[in-house]
Amino acid sequence: MKFYVIGISDAPQPYLPPEVIKIICQGHIFSGGKRHYGLVAPYLPEGSTWIDITTPLDAVFEQYHDEVVVFASGDPLFFGFANTIKRKMPDAEIVLFPTFNSLQTLAHRLVMPYHDMRIVSLTGRPWPELDRALIERAGKIGVLTDREHTPAAIARRMVEFGYNNYTMHVGEHLGSPNEERISTLPLEEACERDFDYPNCLILCGHAEARPYGIPESDFALLNGREKMITKAPIRLLSLQALELPQKKVLWDIGFCTGSVSIEARLQFPHLHVEAFEIRPECEALMHENSRRFGAPGINVHIGDFLTANIKDLPRPDAVFIGGHGEKLKEIMAKVLTVFTDDGIIVMNSVTSPMVHTDSHQLFNEACEELGLKQEPATRIILNDNNPIEILKCRK
Repeated sequence: MKFYVIGISDAPQPYLPPEVIKIICQGHIFSGGKRHYGLVAPYLPEGSTWIDITTPLDAVFEQYHDEVVVFASGDPLFFGFANTIKRKMPDAEIVLFPTFNSLQTLAHRLVMPYHDMRIVSLTGRPWPELDRALIERAGKIGVLTDREHTPAAIARRMVEFGYNNYTMHVGEHLGSPNEERISTLPLEEACERDFDYPNCLILCGHAEARPYGIPESDFALLNGREKMITKAPIRLLSLQALELPQKKVLWDIGFCTGSVSIEARLQFPHLHVEAFEIRPECEALMHENSRRFGAPGINVHIGDFLTANIKDLPRPDAVFIGGHGEKLKEIMAKVLTVFTDDGIIVMNSVTSPMVHTDSHQLFNEACEELGLKQEPATRIILNDNNPIEILKCRK
């Protein structure tokens, strides 16, 4: 199979260089989106075949044979159809004729250098990559949108989580002489605006240092009880024990105020975080604290973990157990049903005459019965507080 993949703009009469015109004149099978057909139909030879690129893509690729001329938007290697060809037909020969992608075009209209721009695609994709760019305080973010992830929806999410120090530049119908529009506006105004599709945007803001170890007094607390929250030094040591730089999915079981989930999200923005808590009142706390500290993207599950349906959730390779209600062994056994082979479990055990259940002993027994390998505990005393042991095991 051989593909000629031709990038075009949205101009009513897109410019096609002579070598591309020659390829089109000699072609028999053409393909692209419906919008592309409307732009290039006058150039196609009489009697040629056109294959619409629609989902499911497997049905589209079943129609391809011999040589196919594909029309795509902008640069076909920039989140484009050439990547799809490489994935589905890795042995196919691909000849590319790119043009400027939409974000390049918007930067050109703004006369804005873009060599330092972080690229995020929300086209048919969820929020995590934008969330990560915001948490990492990227100063310039180029965003590809879709009809759900609109500029207004993006602005509202950013304002909700406190990332309102950005200016939004929006390009609508780029390359179309009669419809192209460029807007520069603050996020608060973008929240209330409707923008024509297709569009893309560039976010520009000043980077601010994110906190490292949030003081427990800064959190909204459960019944105002500061002793219910994991102290910042213990929290950071617990995250260190989980080896999070190498992990992908963290489960926080018994999140209470959300301090561990939020700290993990801020320090390791690549993580996918699932947070579980049995107390309904903690859901509002998690949402409030997530907004307060700019930690979007934490998935919250309220209810008894032991009865929760976890089969469809991303499999964890790091689990922090913040509360267990004396059912630690059962919780760990359930975790093991979905645990990855390199998974790590960490929990904190408080040594106090006021605590009647020996969590350390329960942890030891659970590890022995479930065949988990324990690592030496880390014992910490903060000021006049009771000693805390950071317990760790792995498969």
